[in-house]
Amino acid sequence: MVRFIPYIRINSDPFHSILAEPLEQNNTEPGKFTEKSDPERLYFIDALRAWAILMMLQGHFVSALLMESYREDGGATYFVWAYLRGVTAPVFFTVSGFIFTYLLFKHYEKGWANPRIKKGFKRGGLLILIGYVLQIKFGLLLKGSINTSFDIVHVLQCLGLSMILIIVLYLTTHKFSKYVFQIFLGSITILLFLSNGTLGQWEYSFLPDWFSNYITRENGSVFTMVPWFGFATAGGCISGFFQSNLTKKGFYPKAFLIILSIGILLIFQSYESIRDLVSLTEIRFFHSALDDSYLFARLGVVLVVFALFIFLRNILNHKIINDIGQNTLAIYILHAIVLYGSITGYGLSRYYHHSLSLSHVVLGAVLFLIVICSVVLMADRKVKRLFS
Repeated sequence: MVRFIPYIRINSDPFHSILAEPLEQNNTEPGKFTEKSDPERLYFIDALRAWAILMMLQGHFVSALLMESYREDGGATYFVWAYLRGVTAPVFFTVSGFIFTYLLFKHYEKGWANPRIKKGFKRGGLLILIGYVLQIKFGLLLKGSINTSFDIVHVLQCLGLSMILIIVLYLTTHKFSKYVFQIFLGSITILLFLSNGTLGQWEYSFLPDWFSNYITRENGSVFTMVPWFGFATAGGCISGFFQSNLTKKGFYPKAFLIILSIGILLIFQSYESIRDLVSLTEIRFFHSALDDSYLFARLGVVLVVFALFIFLRNILNHKIINDIGQNTLAIYILHAIVLYGSITGYGLSRYYHHSLSLSHVVLGAVLFLIVICSVVLMADRKVKRLFS
């Protein structure tokens, strides 16, 4: 039995990714898997991030503004839209973990001297800070109060802490082979996915809210470290495979087949595998994990998408796509301000919450994508000219 329905059952609003940094790859001729020797950016990663941020923009816009009646009567169309929307956040966490860990692997043996350590701590801290700032309503702050939802954890805080934890894991294993670190990351993914249900049943009232919000959804947090950190460590595990084999001849066709095969296996066999563990061991832990098999299926879908972008990497290597993929943080911040009224308290959702018809929301989503991306890309180009 393949569990597709549970795949979209949690609220998994898509979001943002870390700012892009150069990754190396071997260039390929259009439409071929053959490689040349010129190192350049892993453009398919930028394309993946661009796709995910565009999915996030339209997903948030439609979810915030579409009339309730269309959700109830949407049928198969709405189900497909909701399913695809649910893929976005896992893709971003996986890709962000991939990028950051890939850069750590480049100087793996250096330990504390690895240049990514200092940058990673700064970037992780910055993401956490921005996440909290976007939740401040400055109108209330000027009146001497703060909104009650200020300390809940959204995607930026979860991503920032994930980066910091990956650094900590790296520092504990860098004296060993990089394969140890890679296996460690993969094992953490499995453990977090399996323990999601068990940890969700624990009581965290003894912890301060700001801290427990990283663990439990009881107070309204959307992205808790369990299970979302598991997607980041999965991306880190995949990055080790790329870093070790990227220069080998015929890498891309092999990577495509391996990642696609693992993805399909996770989609179709996750539930059955955990069910078999339950039957063999009768361990209560696996009973709780059975309901969370959808997390492995979700990761499987991410890997299938990952493989698809590897296959299409030459077609998707376009400047606008790359620019969007490299500016996801700015796009996320601007969309949060315009749509949700982050910081200001005045956003589109305040005036049009669940009030637009299907035709209006489709047209509005297209315009929203164009305007947000255009403003960010134009600003980015002006900043680059200014500092060049």
